[in-house]
Amino acid sequence: MKQGMTLKKMTQANQNEKLIPVFQDEVHFQVQTTITKKWAEKGSEPKVMSRPGKNNVAYSGFVIPETGELTVTKPGWFNYESVIQNFREFIKTKPCPDGKKYCIILDNAPWHKKAICLIWTEALAEYSDIRENMEYISLPPYSPDLNPIEQVWRITRREKTHNRYFSSLEKLTNTLDRYFSGFFNPNKQLRNLCGFSCFA
Repeated sequence: MKQGMTLKKMTQANQNEKLIPVFQDEVHFQVQTTITKKWAEKGSEPKVMSRPGKNNVAYSGFVIPETGELTVTKPGWFNYESVIQNFREFIKTKPCPDGKKYCIILDNAPWHKKAICLIWTEALAEYSDIRENMEYISLPPYSPDLNPIEQVWRITRREKTHNRYFSSLEKLTNTLDRYFSGFFNPNKQLRNLCGFSCFA
């Protein structure tokens, strides 16, 4: 029931000429090597080096499905304060066209709920800059299938981190930063990847 209501809201947001749907999500990438299936000569035993430890880099991503544009920030850690800062950084990096607002579609992580409460429910004056540029839709619990930015993280791991050795967190971060920067402008790859049936 909740999923159906959310899909209806997403469809309405897409049909509203004054709203630009944007999917948001956070992710961690670990410096420790992640292993996945790969082709290898029969009988061989391929080995991939792995750096010990669980150091990681965190990203908050915003993708506009209509154009494929991806904007990422590096919050360091996820809490309501970093969510609010990420919203502001996104607005600054991708100013909303005059007469329009972004409709941020995001999951029910605790830090999202707290930010939503402060910005929209309590409508605190200090967050008026965000309200002037954004509305939001909360996704139902356990529904990653409704957030196509999850696919961006999936292909990033497949193309840039799986079965690869990074000798330092800095090298992992540099690799990811370069990769994500390639999607900052409108592009066909993420437009197709993040296409959503209710937006057809």
